[in-house]
Amino acid sequence: MSDFPSTRFERGKIYAKSGLKAGKNIAGHYLKSLTGRNGSNSELFTKTAEDLLGDFTKLRGTALKIAQSFSIDQGFLPEEFTEVMSRAQYSVPPINRSLVRSIIRRELGRYPEQIFAKFGEEAIAAASIGQVHRAQLHDGREVAVKIQYPGVRDTISSDLALARTLLRQIVSGKTDLDKYLNEIRETLLRETDYIQEGNSIRRFHQRFQSDGVVTPQWIEEYSTQKVLTMTYLKGVHLDEFLKSDPDQSDKDHYGQLFWDFFHNQIRDRDEVHADTHPGNFLFTEEGRLGVIDFGCVKRFPAEFFNDYLQLLPTHLSQDDDAIQKLYLKLDVLKCEPSSDKTEQKIFEFCKNYGFTFAMPYLEERFNFGDPEYKELLAVYTKNAPFTNEPRGNENFLYTTRVHLGLYHFLMKLGATVDTSRSKSILENVIHHAVPT
Repeated sequence: MSDFPSTRFERGKIYAKSGLKAGKNIAGHYLKSLTGRNGSNSELFTKTAEDLLGDFTKLRGTALKIAQSFSIDQGFLPEEFTEVMSRAQYSVPPINRSLVRSIIRRELGRYPEQIFAKFGEEAIAAASIGQVHRAQLHDGREVAVKIQYPGVRDTISSDLALARTLLRQIVSGKTDLDKYLNEIRETLLRETDYIQEGNSIRRFHQRFQSDGVVTPQWIEEYSTQKVLTMTYLKGVHLDEFLKSDPDQSDKDHYGQLFWDFFHNQIRDRDEVHADTHPGNFLFTEEGRLGVIDFGCVKRFPAEFFNDYLQLLPTHLSQDDDAIQKLYLKLDVLKCEPSSDKTEQKIFEFCKNYGFTFAMPYLEERFNFGDPEYKELLAVYTKNAPFTNEPRGNENFLYTTRVHLGLYHFLMKLGATVDTSRSKSILENVIHHAVPT
């Protein structure tokens, strides 16, 4: 069981300690290079990332969300950094039982045993901003109760201010970090309001009842901004499903549901479930795809989202001029590639990576389990140009998270999906986009 540093002073000490570690690692690396001793950049990046992840895990909340964002960024951080930060989803210890009881007492007015017919003392899941307990209502319904760690919402702004100082040791001094941190801040403020999440659960439940997707039902009377109660969905996560040695037809079935779930959200031009981490999805015995976390639900600005979707057919057209225009509009490029060697290098990488990423839309059916395709994506990811600065519109933080998560899920599942309908959806949405 783990304690949670909830005051600004306690959290500030950990951030300061992280900054000192990062500075010490960099200084040590520099000293080794001056004295002729071996000290590779890879060792430096791995050591610094390991130290930061350990401290971020203690902090949970905003700190872990930043770590998770690091894990999907390509190019602005070195490969060793993103590899270590990818563990951020799995490294969170639960808070102790007495703290759980006191939070429920404060939020719902009574202790868990006075509210629920049964309440599991052990958390069944622990994530960056809260943990989940299984319980049963007095009417017999099985429920999941999500409890927010103390102080998470209250420390978002101060955490981001501290993180900004720390990040300055890693990224270029010319980088406008604020637009990215502000986007994370606004998203976290929504994500730490469990009433908003409850309303998202309700809306998605209404939208996807007939699409082979099942969602929980929100139990509003046992929910507050910091405690969320919803009906419990039975099913297994991706790793457990794969351990059962499923038939290829079953893999394809669930893969198609996952692919369609994403594209149907685009079709509706509405909210998008922006956290495609495998832990948020279940494979049910009834053959449906369960979706169990609605904390990160995004409504992207129309102009940005239309331009983002336009990237897919534009990459497939291999029209360099059109690709350049979109990259400049989306802040991926700072100037015309022909006038700057760094911009040219970034353009060539993004153009080729973008074409590879859009390849599933070239065919009627696409095999995400194809080892050659997985290797091709892995090679591009590994060779992303390290620019030491974030690139692109701040909304890329979450569209990238969605799209990469979708591909990684399907590649791990090894599914073949019908992509013809999704291509039509994209074409229709782009065609009917309101000019900006």
